Amino acid sequence: MSVKIQTVAKALPAYTRSTAEILPFLDIWLNGQEERFIRKVKKIFENAGVDNRYAIMGPQEVFTRTSFEEKNNIYMREAIALGRTCLQGALQKVGLQGTDIDYIITVSCTGIMIPSLDAYLINELQLRQDIVRLPVTEMGCAAGVSGIIYARRMLQANPGKRAAVIAVESPTATFQLDDFSMANIVSAAIFGDGAACVILSSYENDSGPEIIADEMYHFYDADYLMGFQLSNTGLKMVLDIEVPEKIEAHFGDIVHPFLEKHHLTIADINHLIFHPGGKKIISLVEELFRNMGKKLDDTKEVLRMYGNMSSATVLYVLERFLEQSLPKGDKGLMLSFGPGFSAQRILLQW
Repeated sequence: MSVKIQTVAKALPAYTRSTAEILPFLDIWLNGQEERFIRKVKKIFENAGVDNRYAIMGPQEVFTRTSFEEKNNIYMREAIALGRTCLQGALQKVGLQGTDIDYIITVSCTGIMIPSLDAYLINELQLRQDIVRLPVTEMGCAAGVSGIIYARRMLQANPGKRAAVIAVESPTATFQLDDFSMANIVSAAIFGDGAACVILSSYENDSGPEIIADEMYHFYDADYLMGFQLSNTGLKMVLDIEVPEKIEAHFGDIVHPFLEKHHLTIADINHLIFHPGGKKIISLVEELFRNMGKKLDDTKEVLRMYGNMSSATVLYVLERFLEQSLPKGDKGLMLSFGPGFSAQRILLQW
């Protein structure tokens, strides 16, 4: 059963600041720290490859001492608003109504809410009462691609159906005011908030790139690399310095066997739809791809314009490709990494 990606629509929070505008807040936050350390932190922000970022709260609120409960309440309120906006935007792009959606998959890892986001969207948009729900909470940056994989599996078994995958993330809600570790600092330097919705279809006559294949790849003994520690002050970032090294070590096993199963090589791939995890990871993967004649220009541009929005970010990259008139037969490789440690892959054909 053919499954196609019909459209992607994004939604951005109200607050936005350039990196230059955030630097003065770092002076306040780092007051009392050694001057050498302060210069190092500023350099991390300046060299992160992020010119601008959006957030569900202003910088004054981000750098103010608030409880986990207070920040999570903001996350819940804004997640519902952003989820509604991007779902409505996606529906409008392809001329659909909310009742045309048979499956709703919501992904997020930067806050906690029960009922999950999908329940609120069903109520607010009066989606079908028999819609099938799947909330995904603990797959981090990989969840945007994971959600599409789950949707495809559902639609493959059910012709004439549609699914909405909605990713809403607010890494700024996880910022730790009293944590001066490199994990917290790097996270603050590269992450931003945002949301996106993908609509997929198993209707024969619907248009869009077809998902030819999908697959997950799980690293053994690497669960320490990335994730969140649930602390009294909220979700505390875990980000090990070994992440780029591990990706490099496994990269060949992640890409080549997956393509070979479908009688392809990297030379057959026209478009790379890669999650912008951060400047260091992008540079690493771009160097690996450059030897194969490939580039990650769209990935770098999304990082520059918005920062890393966890699971939603790769969907922003995907949207850039869907907005182009690409030749029939072109192939694209979607790739993202997340806690576990894992890699998620999707093969597309226009």
